[in-house]
Amino acid sequence: MQIPLIDLTAQYSMLEEKILAAVKKVLRSGQYINGPEVRKLEEKIKEITGSKYAVPVANGTDGLVLALDAFGIGQGDEVITSPYTFFATGEAIARVGAVPIFVDVKEDTFNISPELIEEKITKKTKAIIPVHLFGQPAEMDAIIELGRKHQLIIIEDACQALGASYKGNPVGSLGDIGCFSFFPTKNLGCYGDGGIVVTDNQQVAERIRMLAAHGSKVKYFNEMVGYNSRLDEIQAAILNVKISHLFEWNEKRRLLASKYDRELKNTNVTCPKAIEGVKHVYHLYVITSKYVNEIKHHLEQKGISTGVYYPSPLHLQRAFLNLAYKTGDLPVSEKLASHTLALPLFPELDNRQQSYIIDCLKQVWIK
Repeated sequence: MQIPLIDLTAQYSMLEEKILAAVKKVLRSGQYINGPEVRKLEEKIKEITGSKYAVPVANGTDGLVLALDAFGIGQGDEVITSPYTFFATGEAIARVGAVPIFVDVKEDTFNISPELIEEKITKKTKAIIPVHLFGQPAEMDAIIELGRKHQLIIIEDACQALGASYKGNPVGSLGDIGCFSFFPTKNLGCYGDGGIVVTDNQQVAERIRMLAAHGSKVKYFNEMVGYNSRLDEIQAAILNVKISHLFEWNEKRRLLASKYDRELKNTNVTCPKAIEGVKHVYHLYVITSKYVNEIKHHLEQKGISTGVYYPSPLHLQRAFLNLAYKTGDLPVSEKLASHTLALPLFPELDNRQQSYIIDCLKQVWIK
């Protein structure tokens, strides 16, 4: 049996007729940028996140860059974030000229440790970017409290967590602004790059909309130096077909995760922990074990694909050598980088496939 880490073709096969019809409609319209499909997607994302404003952008990374820029964060400012995340989080901070300040994460949730944040706050600190990693909301109450206490902007990196919630409130609506990605492998993915930014701040939303269109409100009249970061009509049309299935797909992910939790309880792996009061959407199901290399090899021999997220924490990336972090500075993130493995989990994974994965793990790794 061959089982991929994620099977995008299975989802496409289910929706092929509707997706092709939606794409053909756009192609026949002749309107490929900032058309009705983009506006429709904005409304749907506002509804899901409970936000007043939604601004589509070219990708999730641009969303983070534009959010930072819109709040005037730049040269010499400091932004606190997690080192255990995709590179884009730290990259966006550096791209606007600010300095990423990395705070270690919790081993059981993979998210930033709020109790370690305050000691890193200085006069230069302007924002905190909590990452809702793998679909699990960060501990936002404590982070928001720190933001209020020190007058810091809270930018949610929710690129992996659309549809997740924290104490009944959708991610993206918890801080000052939220950023989402529509990369193909995300819980709601398009067939290229895409992203969206949400906020309740009208001034910030308008500034992001301008920045994303070359700093222009009116075509050919540019009020500031901006970017070219727009979600095209074709991708928006695809997302509008898929978005009605988002909560169904997220629920299927939770059911698959709960089966892994139950069945892997007595093996040499530790399952991801969902903190109390959150609705985790399991963008990835990541286990931890000191035997990850052996497990990975064993599963590959059985035709099961896995993934390593992420093999190097950001503070040890070559791109951030100038920040002078060294091995041992953030021990939990460093340990996770060499002890984690993502198992196949996607809504179309059937019971027979998942049982096979679990059986293969149990063949060798029972305690």
